[in-house]
Amino acid sequence: MRITSKKILIAGLLIGFFLKNVYADTILLQSTTSTANSGLYEVILPIFTASTGIHVHVVASGTGQAITNAMNGDGDVLLVHAKSAEEKFVRDGYGVQRFDVMYNDFVIVGPNNDPADIRGAQNAVKALTHISQNQSIFISRGDNSGTHRKEISLWQMSGINPLKFSGAWYRETGSGMGATLNIASGMNAYTLTDRATWLNFKNRGHLEILSESDSELFNQYGVVLVNPVLHPKVNVESARKFINWILSADGQLAIASYKIDGQQLFFPNPQP
Repeated sequence: MRITSKKILIAGLLIGFFLKNVYADTILLQSTTSTANSGLYEVILPIFTASTGIHVHVVASGTGQAITNAMNGDGDVLLVHAKSAEEKFVRDGYGVQRFDVMYNDFVIVGPNNDPADIRGAQNAVKALTHISQNQSIFISRGDNSGTHRKEISLWQMSGINPLKFSGAWYRETGSGMGATLNIASGMNAYTLTDRATWLNFKNRGHLEILSESDSELFNQYGVVLVNPVLHPKVNVESARKFINWILSADGQLAIASYKIDGQQLFFPNPQP
């Protein structure tokens, strides 16, 4: 039987609701895949649970899907990385208030022989333009995630519509960051990824970071309480405790302390 990402998502939601029935203090966190794929939750959530007794079940999907799930009431807290979409989520009444939590950045990775000649480029738009001109294979998530939205915004800035070349040098996976990186590695292709997932990714093959350090690659994460007025089943008290903790000195220290090979993956920047 073929296991699809949709089936995995449904299974995750069912597990989450099962846990909410088993544990009085369980919250369902709708999250982007990058925070999960990076290994962050495996480090910080046990600290939160030990401190509060509240269990956190994470459903990790693309930001667009995570927001849709939260809009449907399938979750207590939303933690993703598409600020304009998060603010719209609140404006439309689905969320109570949005807070900055942390940031990192995106990078463009590609084959070490670099056929598009973008190595060292600190201008992501120019890097994508060179990839297009060279017709080098570029793997897109194509899933309306925060990473995909960032990628599309960069293409728009370049004046290039990559969808015109879909199936040729531009390939869309419709999958999460980990799966997309695996495909890029297997095809020796370029792709855009958040740095945290990249640092925790083991199957790099011949891929390496080729373009970084552009201000346009800034990657902000935010947290929002799902509106309990719209969805009365939201575990308000425990959800607020989670948000307060992740914005607190203890939560921010846990985030800042998470490193791989000495490199910090996320940088706290909560609002006052």
